[in-house]
Amino acid sequence: MAVPHDPAPMFQDYAHPERLVSASWLSARLGSPGLRVVESDEDSLLYDIGHLPTAVRIDWEKDLNDGTLRDFISGEDFAKLMSAKGINRDDTVVVYGDKSNWWASFTLWVFELFGHEDVRLLDGGRDAWMAEERDTSFMVPDYAPTDYPVVERDDVPLRAFVDEVRAASTDAAVTLVDVRTPAEYAGTGSNPAVLRGGHVPSAVNLPWDSAVHANSRFRSRTDLAGIYGDLDPKVPTIVYCHLGDRSAHTWFVLKYLLGFEDVRNYDGSWAEWGNMVRMPIALGDTPDGE
Repeated sequence: MAVPHDPAPMFQDYAHPERLVSASWLSARLGSPGLRVVESDEDSLLYDIGHLPTAVRIDWEKDLNDGTLRDFISGEDFAKLMSAKGINRDDTVVVYGDKSNWWASFTLWVFELFGHEDVRLLDGGRDAWMAEERDTSFMVPDYAPTDYPVVERDDVPLRAFVDEVRAASTDAAVTLVDVRTPAEYAGTGSNPAVLRGGHVPSAVNLPWDSAVHANSRFRSRTDLAGIYGDLDPKVPTIVYCHLGDRSAHTWFVLKYLLGFEDVRNYDGSWAEWGNMVRMPIALGDTPDGE
């Protein structure tokens, strides 16, 4: 049972304002039938020191990933997870988290891989809620299990794989966007988990954090249109970062705030590309060939 959209004027210029909720809107509706709130953080222990009342925790690393494959959980396991968290297939799910909603965006993206129809993001995430000194709770909700159906994951419209990214790196008809820091993009930033630095050839660098204010809330549609103005919303676009979290944030911006028609997240990202044998890389602060 979906709940009404947040009519906040600050959202109405976005391509899909129904995908965002404000702290004031959510605070007034906590506990409403058909509404479930999910906290998903980079640091999952943050939930234990205080979370939004009624919120359940989804640990992106433990709950959403297969234990033996470098892949997400199956449709059957997703259904079990939703049932255990008290989430129905037709519930409105609002996700929030730390780091300006990095991993909350990633969790929302995974919900969409399984076709959950109404999943939204709390603008500003955990940081904005805490900054406003809104109510928090230490109580872990104990919801009755639901009968969530088994739905097979559909990766095709939302997810890109390494072979597709390699093909796109030499295809002017597809735009590649690296959302990491300029240092990571140039190959001057170090990461001990990756053997090589740099970026995918032809990728442009648009750091994820340019889309948010210092308080973690999204910038206006006008501001975002300026930031991403060199991208064509009608051209297929693939975004990536290091693990797929920051790029999920940019995926949300492009798809729901700016209305891009075809945008996918390469969740293998640089952790995969930078460690693969014979995979081409580019160095420096401009796309290869410019």
